[in-house]
Amino acid sequence: MSEIASEPSALRAPTTTRVRLDGIGKTFVDARSGAPQHVLADFSLTVDPGELVAVVGASGTGKTTLLHLVAGLVQPDTGTVDIGAPQLGVVFQQPRLLDWLPVRQNVALALEAAGLDPAAADDMLAAVGLTEYAGSYPTVLSGGQRQRVAVARAFAVEPDLVLLDEPFSALDELTARKLRLLLQELWMQRPRTGLLVTHNPLEAALLADRVIVLAGRPAQVAAEYRVDRDRPRSAEDPHLFDLHSRIVAAL
Repeated sequence: MSEIASEPSALRAPTTTRVRLDGIGKTFVDARSGAPQHVLADFSLTVDPGELVAVVGASGTGKTTLLHLVAGLVQPDTGTVDIGAPQLGVVFQQPRLLDWLPVRQNVALALEAAGLDPAAADDMLAAVGLTEYAGSYPTVLSGGQRQRVAVARAFAVEPDLVLLDEPFSALDELTARKLRLLLQELWMQRPRTGLLVTHNPLEAALLADRVIVLAGRPAQVAAEYRVDRDRPRSAEDPHLFDLHSRIVAAL
């Protein structure tokens, strides 16, 4: 049985948001040595409307920097980032919830900030299977439940663009597996443009329409794969496991 309540009449039309990064250069300075760290150089990437692109790479290859550039949290040294002016939904590695507020209020605050009806928080919590915890405080939830709240908060604001920064990396594998399937169902019911950064090749193959493999420093595109599988997908699909193996080989 699906964990997500479907309410097609309440859903918005698919986004027309496109992400364009053109000739991006980004350098940080090592706080200890003062040496420049060249993360990206003349890097370009396009994410088409309604496409979910996964960026895979080892630690230090610039995946999170790339996501932060798209989110506007850091600025490029050279090149341009063009995403228009979309409503953003972001899921970080950690849930970043306000522990002194009930779960419902955590989601309602995001809705209010987006100019939307805070009452919609209940519908979104139902969508991620947390109705019975709406009045609970985040501190009594498991790690997986807390991350469900974070996912609910990101989708509640009716985002045009969803950014996912290794959203399940802090969870045990069984919990992460359940949340990947949850996210897949949400994406089927609420299609958006999305950018996922992850170090998990199978997660990328399961969730994304296209997988970009980064390697080196400054980061370069080592490989690119289109995932030709309809949703819903299963992690046991031999095609996805084969793609996983090819991604690993390209890292």
